[in-house]
Amino acid sequence: MVVDKNCVFCKLARGDVPEKKVAENNNFFAVRDISPTTEGHTLIIPKKHFVTLLDIPTKLGADMLALTKKVASDLMDEKKGDGFNIIMNNLTVAGQVVMHAHLHVVPRKEGDGLRSMTC
Repeated sequence: MVVDKNCVFCKLARGDVPEKKVAENNNFFAVRDISPTTEGHTLIIPKKHFVTLLDIPTKLGADMLALTKKVASDLMDEKKGDGFNIIMNNLTVAGQVVMHAHLHVVPRKEGDGLRSMTC
């Protein structure tokens, strides 16, 4: 398994940093964000060290999508939001702080005050 011994997400994947995983499959795990934007804000993190989406092998895409859908569905079932955003920052200029690829699942409620990027 590819790891970076100093990467906090690699430490989470190895179990070196205690954190409750809310979901997991063979290649990804999910934990609540330690500085959540909204209640239930969850991170989908690959178990292997990849820096951006471009580094994640395409063959792992189905696992990433499946876990993301499970987490989003669970958050909706738990009434954490009436909708959700899926966000991924890639590299510093795009707002990536931890240089280990990860998705944010952010539950949303009407009038929560958050601005969304619209396309």
